[in-house]
Amino acid sequence: MKRRKIAVARVYENSDAENTVRLLVDRLWPRGVRRDELRFDDWAKELAPSTELRKWYGHDTTRFDAFAAQYRAELDAVPVREYIERVTPTADARPIVLLTASKDLAHSHASVLADYLRAIV
Repeated sequence: MKRRKIAVARVYENSDAENTVRLLVDRLWPRGVRRDELRFDDWAKELAPSTELRKWYGHDTTRFDAFAAQYRAELDAVPVREYIERVTPTADARPIVLLTASKDLAHSHASVLADYLRAIV
């Protein structure tokens, strides 16, 4: 079975929306972006880190490993696979693009979520 491609992109970049499933994965709406301007298929708030964890992390990269571990534990407690299957049925093999407002994609929750999804879908 072929693995689905999962990518991470910033909401502020004008990335190609054709033939992809675009999921906004931030809990809060991105600043400076009008809802009618952002091309996305679903707002996956339930897959974002908890407010407490997000505030604790505060994009302090020295905390990233601990943040990632705690975030994965949070993801284990929500029906992630069911959510992905609901928004993108198995027959839908389009790549998934996770959209975030984070500046540092490598140290963002979206990169942790992408790795998590790659392991289960």
